Amino acid sequence: MANVVEMKKARLEIASKRAFRNWKSKFREDFDGATRLSHLSDETLTFLAQGKADSSFYLYDLIMNLQDLGSGFELNDLNPEEKISVIDRQLFLLDRIRFEYMKRLGWLESYPGEEYSLSELVISFDKLGPVCQTRHPDLAMDHPDYQTYGNMIDPFEREEFIRKLIVKAIEEIKYHSST
Repeated sequence: MANVVEMKKARLEIASKRAFRNWKSKFREDFDGATRLSHLSDETLTFLAQGKADSSFYLYDLIMNLQDLGSGFELNDLNPEEKISVIDRQLFLLDRIRFEYMKRLGWLESYPGEEYSLSELVISFDKLGPVCQTRHPDLAMDHPDYQTYGNMIDPFEREEFIRKLIVKAIEEIKYHSST
C-alpha cells in the first residue's frame, strides 16, 4: 500500500513539474505538486486574479499539462468535451484565486478548497469541485459588512454577497496592478 501512495506522489510531482514549466519562467518562482494558492506571491496572485486572456493562458496551460492534454496553446485544438472540462477547471481555479486574494485583503476568513494544492484541485476536480462549489467562503468578522452578512440565513444570499465582493476585489486588483 505504501508503494502505491509513493507512486501516486511521484506521478503527481512529474506531472506538476511539467505543468508549472511556463509558470516558472513567467513568475520566476518555484512551484511543485504541493503548491497551494497561499504559497503564491502577491504579484503572481494579482496577475492570475485579473482573469484576462494572458492570465487565463497560464491556468489553461497548468490544467492541460496536468491532464495530459498538451499545453495551453492547444486549447482550441481540443474536442468539445475536453475543452469544456478545461474551462470548467479554469473557472473553478479562478474563483479560488480570487478568494485567496480577498483573504489577503482581510475580507475573508477562509474559503473552500484552500487546503488543497493547485495540482490536487485540477486532478481531483471531479471529486473536489462539487464539494467546494456547494460551500461558500467565510467573511472575515472584521469586514465592515459582516453584520449584514451574518444576518443572512439563505445560503444563496450569502453566496451572492460574496460574488458581489469579487467585483470589488477586481477593482482592488486593477488598482494594485497599476501602481
